[in-house]
Amino acid sequence: MKIAILVEGATETAFKPILLDFLKLRLQQQMPKLKFISHDGRIPKGDKLQRIVDNLLIGKDAFNAVIALTDVYTGTNDFKDAADAKAKMREWVGNNPNFYPHVAQHDFEAWLLPYWSIIQKLAKSNKSAPGGLPEQVNHDKSPSYRIKEIFEIGKCQNSYSKVRDAGRILKNQDLMVSVNQCPELKAFINTVLSLCEVDLIP
Repeated sequence: MKIAILVEGATETAFKPILLDFLKLRLQQQMPKLKFISHDGRIPKGDKLQRIVDNLLIGKDAFNAVIALTDVYTGTNDFKDAADAKAKMREWVGNNPNFYPHVAQHDFEAWLLPYWSIIQKLAKSNKSAPGGLPEQVNHDKSPSYRIKEIFEIGKCQNSYSKVRDAGRILKNQDLMVSVNQCPELKAFINTVLSLCEVDLIP
């Protein structure tokens, strides 16, 4: 099984090693070949996304499946919510059964919020966590904004950097903590598990 995963560049740097470790524990001998294909800034839109997906699924080095992972909040008003983002990516790519659109709502940092005690330690701040479920933290103060805020008011004297700090937040943490609080993360991981024909996370 060969799976291509389209991601934003910084997300690949931060998330890839954590995700691979998590999947290896669950899949062991059935671990697929995963190729992360990074795009600076954001996943392409429209015809460009369709061309990229089509090219990855044909030819002698073709992938069995392509997963696109985008933020809902991209700095634009392209997407209203997770459902809208997935619907639009499907519309752009067309009726392709080997394409699987997924999203982080509202951004990748939602998946870091369950580890707030680690964030507090790194930021050197006791600022309390945002209320509610991580993926429901809103656009006005997105998860990435909340993490940036605690870093900037903390005593660590650094602003938050996804490339530098997301991996530090997730290091040695159980990804199931976030999976159990973040339905979009669970859906993304379950797509990989489903493609490998193993039991899904309930």
